[in-house]
Amino acid sequence: MTEHNKNEKGTNMTQQEILEIIVKALDSKRAEDIQVLRVHDLTILGDYFIIANGTSTTHTRTLADEVEYQLSEKGVEPLHREGRGNGSNWVVLDYADIIVHVFCKDTREFYQLERLWADGEPVDISQWTKPNGIA
Repeated sequence: MTEHNKNEKGTNMTQQEILEIIVKALDSKRAEDIQVLRVHDLTILGDYFIIANGTSTTHTRTLADEVEYQLSEKGVEPLHREGRGNGSNWVVLDYADIIVHVFCKDTREFYQLERLWADGEPVDISQWTKPNGIA
């Protein structure tokens, strides 16, 4: 499926292009355990969930900031954001059909979104990430 998101600058980007930007942004700032689930057939909340974690609240905020920055450079802004305050353990960025969840590790383990959405289809993101240990 190659659905498009119309952004503020009037250009169209496919979901795959947006997913790639998000994953690369998270990877560039060393997010841990980046997972992309296609949940289109399971919920009306969105087509994809991206789940990742940072090592601290500061790292988590940095990851979310990088995603927002990289997409805003392409004219794509989130419809909504949650958890941006100091000390937040979970930041959610809502890009309509793509929802980004950035957690602190303990919070991610507590909520286990991957388990909750286990019927979602995992998306192979290996072409967008660097192998561990390579900067």
